[in-house]
Amino acid sequence: MYTIKQIRNFEEAKKEMLAIDVDGGGIPIMAPKSVFKTIKITDVSRTAAIVMKQEMLSVGGDVAVAKGTINAVVDKTDVLIFGTVAQIREFIHKISLQPFGLKKIAKDLDILLTNYHKKLESWQIGKYSPKKYQLNFDLPLIMGIVNVTPDSFFDGSKYASTDAAVKHAKELVKQGADILDIGGESSRPGSESVSTQEELSRVLPVIKKLIADKTINVPISVDTYKPEVAEACLKAGAHIINDISGFKNPRMISVCKKYDAGVIAMHMQGNPKSMQQNPSYDDVVREVFEYLEDTIVNARNLGITKIAIDPGIGFGKSLEHNLLLLKNLAEFKSLGCPILIGTSRKSFIGKISNVDVDKRLPGTIAANCYALLNGANILRVHDVEEAKLTVDVVEGIKKA
Repeated sequence: MYTIKQIRNFEEAKKEMLAIDVDGGGIPIMAPKSVFKTIKITDVSRTAAIVMKQEMLSVGGDVAVAKGTINAVVDKTDVLIFGTVAQIREFIHKISLQPFGLKKIAKDLDILLTNYHKKLESWQIGKYSPKKYQLNFDLPLIMGIVNVTPDSFFDGSKYASTDAAVKHAKELVKQGADILDIGGESSRPGSESVSTQEELSRVLPVIKKLIADKTINVPISVDTYKPEVAEACLKAGAHIINDISGFKNPRMISVCKKYDAGVIAMHMQGNPKSMQQNPSYDDVVREVFEYLEDTIVNARNLGITKIAIDPGIGFGKSLEHNLLLLKNLAEFKSLGCPILIGTSRKSFIGKISNVDVDKRLPGTIAANCYALLNGANILRVHDVEEAKLTVDVVEGIKKA
């Protein structure tokens, strides 16, 4: 029998070798030779690109460059590097010894590969909360949505009262939620912003009750872009700030650092009121990636260490933009942070399937399966029980 095996990571390579009883000492040496990668670098000088091609060819891989690079028609080119992880590692060492800016390229490539394959560090959260937790990202986590608003696109006003929201949150925990995300301002397309006081009047009583409730044993996230709301909620015992504006307000970083909070930085083009009015990108994956990369660097420079990222499905994106982000989600793994995906019952599913919001659960499950197979670490959902079953099945298949 002849079969072509799909090896996506080192763990799959190790399992295949163990299955044929390969000597244990050789597995760590051979595993990097079995995983193939294509890496794109933009705006490389012509001289550096030529050296890169020569060095990658020398280790058995290759580099694609723009036509006109070799005969000096162009000064700069994007490059595509093709090779196994082992070949790319050897290539990195070789170019680290070269001039023409290749030392920096080598350093950046080393970080890129390390981030892509590394085990994500767990979060110790709740340093200033009555409840302290460790979030481990070895398995995907489920974030249950609790909208304490009168105008949620799916929940409507079902959980607008404190008691209803707390009851719903407790039910989500029973269904398997690993995190509760409490929001007091709708971010559906076309929605109006609310005042700080109005948002606090909605979410703060809910957070206080959940923190005081001994049956709630999961961390509390707050969906807000207002530093004043974030600080009041963290002071009350919340653990994570989920900022749809991607921490554009520098005060938000200061607040999160003060309380040693976990942070989730999302990409959004525009604001909820106008974001779906003809969103436009030259290259949506590249632009979202670069935005999140800059956000991570800025946050880390200011002392934030617990950072997750969210490409912002449905936030200033067309149907095509959303699909491209999901299709290329694995690229975001090289940023080295947990990846949150929020597809739950969103309009792009309705556009594909031509169904209303109450019939979008199957499409949500399909999108989440794809996201899980391509690097998602947190699923933000309305339907926790179904998401939990989705994770269980996907992980079961991956581990088979």
